[in-house]
Amino acid sequence: MRPLLLVLPVLAACAQFPALDAQLTAADRAAPYPALIPLGPLLARADAMGSAPAPSPEQRVAALAARAAALRRPVLTPADRARLATPVAGRPPLG
Repeated sequence: MRPLLLVLPVLAACAQFPALDAQLTAADRAAPYPALIPLGPLLARADAMGSAPAPSPEQRVAALAARAAALRRPVLTPADRARLATPVAGRPPLG
């Protein structure tokens, strides 16, 4: 059973994808391959940029609580609510 599981991905890699092949134009087929660049300088630049320290669990809890409080606030102001409650001419009021 295990050898069969190893062969299936290899067979899938050899499959043709006609829907994708039909999308290519003659210019796409004639285009040169992209230039390969060394990975070392990219990794060095990423290391130099660094990353922001991960927030502590307490900071995450506080941020989520602030988001939840913001979501609980009313969306409409009282003036907007009153304006929307007035019926439109020629239509019966809702609810």
